[in-house]
Amino acid sequence: MIKRLTTHGNSWALIIEKAVLDLLKITPETPLEIVTDGRNIIISPVGKAKREKLFKSALTKVNKQHRKTFKALAE
Repeated sequence: MIKRLTTHGNSWALIIEKAVLDLLKITPETPLEIVTDGRNIIISPVGKAKREKLFKSALTKVNKQHRKTFKALAE
């Protein structure tokens, strides 16, 4: 899907179709996190972003605690 920005007052806006919003369960009240990697804009509902951050944190902790075991299993 290719989109173009539209003007909205003194700003620009990106219109997202209702079908996409429904698929992602995003409503006008849903807080969205907007981040960039320097090339892309990533828009995510805050709830999902927080879960992903917690998961990555837990994964890092498990990897540190069981590094030797994982290494032995890989050999």
